[in-house]
Amino acid sequence: MHKKEACTNRTSLKRRDYHEYTWKRGEWLFAVVQAAAVVCFLAYFFYRSMWAVPPLAAVGVLFYRECSEKKKNRCREELVIQFRECILSVSTSLKAGYAVENAFLESRSDMRLLYGEHSLIYQELELIRRGMVINITLEEQLADLAQRSDSDEITQFAQIFSIAKRSGGNIPSIIQTSSEIIGQRIDARQEMNTVLSGRRMEQNIMKWIPFAILFYIGFTYPGYFDSLYHNWQGVAIMTACLVLYLAAYVIGDRILDKIQRDIGG
Repeated sequence: MHKKEACTNRTSLKRRDYHEYTWKRGEWLFAVVQAAAVVCFLAYFFYRSMWAVPPLAAVGVLFYRECSEKKKNRCREELVIQFRECILSVSTSLKAGYAVENAFLESRSDMRLLYGEHSLIYQELELIRRGMVINITLEEQLADLAQRSDSDEITQFAQIFSIAKRSGGNIPSIIQTSSEIIGQRIDARQEMNTVLSGRRMEQNIMKWIPFAILFYIGFTYPGYFDSLYHNWQGVAIMTACLVLYLAAYVIGDRILDKIQRDIGG
């Protein structure tokens, strides 16, 4: 029984889909708590009533999806950066005389030292090793990784590698050139992301300024906003304000997201 389980573990090919984020232990609960806190905050600030929580639950769902999307993008970027280091390691092994399949297997040791056994790239290399055990070619596995990761860099590398493998090209030279190109693209994208992170910080500050101003006024002039709550005219005004705020929030995020997509981030 134990031998059978060990064999199954060595050849298991459960593959991660990077189109969807896989929540780690505790992350999902934290995201749900955050979404609930946002909903309760909006219900209190705009309506001073917990009866507003059920209608505003849709905002919590959108917030949760936004968290998932951001984590998915960070996960994909992490994979690409680690993949770059992987092919650099493979290139070094090829220069030392290893066959390309063995070079990928040897790179697992370097990736374990750099990122640990729970890193994305180490898990992918372990899948490649298990695939080779059951005679799945390296080209097929790289193509599968490219499809699952939805990364331009990994896709281009997989395509170039497959063509070179079929045509008998200079694999070490191709991998070395590909690693340099991928590295240049990642470096350029990280520089742009650094600039964008400053813009995102400014945007996040702007998101909180209206609340800070209104809380200050409400604190210094108690009762100043009482006429806006618990009557239908106030509810209508605050609902309009909420819609405008959410629209500005979404549009601002979409603009920065589009810029990030345009630079390949």
